[in-house]
Amino acid sequence: MSIKIGQFEFHNPLFVGTGKYATYEQMAEALSVSGCEVVTVAVRRERMVDSDGRNILDFIDPQQYTLLPNTAGCFSAEDAIRTARLGRELLEGIENPGASWVKLEVLGDTKTLLPDPLGTLEALEVLKAEGFCVLCYTSDDPIMAQRLKAAGADAVMPAGAPIGSGQGILNPWNIRIILEQLKADDPDFPIIVDAGVGTASDVTVAMELGADGVLLNTGISGANDPIAMAQAMQHAMAAGILARQAGRIPRKLYATASSPIEGVIGAE
Repeated sequence: MSIKIGQFEFHNPLFVGTGKYATYEQMAEALSVSGCEVVTVAVRRERMVDSDGRNILDFIDPQQYTLLPNTAGCFSAEDAIRTARLGRELLEGIENPGASWVKLEVLGDTKTLLPDPLGTLEALEVLKAEGFCVLCYTSDDPIMAQRLKAAGADAVMPAGAPIGSGQGILNPWNIRIILEQLKADDPDFPIIVDAGVGTASDVTVAMELGADGVLLNTGISGANDPIAMAQAMQHAMAAGILARQAGRIPRKLYATASSPIEGVIGAE
């Protein structure tokens, strides 16, 4: 399975973040074993240089990964627009193709970290006018998802749960509605579940629902063993894709014997 967003196309639809790792070395190993092709960096909030003066970008090979700048930590359209521009300048300096795209986050408050819908739409319109490929983080509200697509979003990224909460996909029904509505006239329109992933099964559920990809960070970096969890996420992505392609059995109210009884002595 591959995912195409604007001019970008990737074979692995697992997008992984770079925050909250104990060391850059741990981060680099986790990214590697996850199998991801896209690495997202919070331009405004990320610690770009550690206590030893080492730059995070020295641990992310631009030949191996496409960097996706994001506007995490921005609480107004103006701040998000400014941060997106900074991200573009940063990546142009290292000649990474990710310079032309951005994951847009405009948050409403510091406690819930829920998206601000009006600020998101405002920032989206400005960034599209400036030539950005924009992936929009949003709530799981189907109406807002439609508004973002209509405003020119190149991908819509509904939250499975609040950022960093690890609660998984709280409302699979809304995710299904978003998938149905946004893909009705454009089956290839990319929808990526973002935020709230706590463990590998959450990734599998997202892909079984029909999502085109999953973006996560804390689910790996906050695990007791980030390297093992990164590997689990890779397997979960593959399992979810394969299960969706295989097609699950329908849910039934009553039991159905897994072995036929016709022809068995005494079965009459």
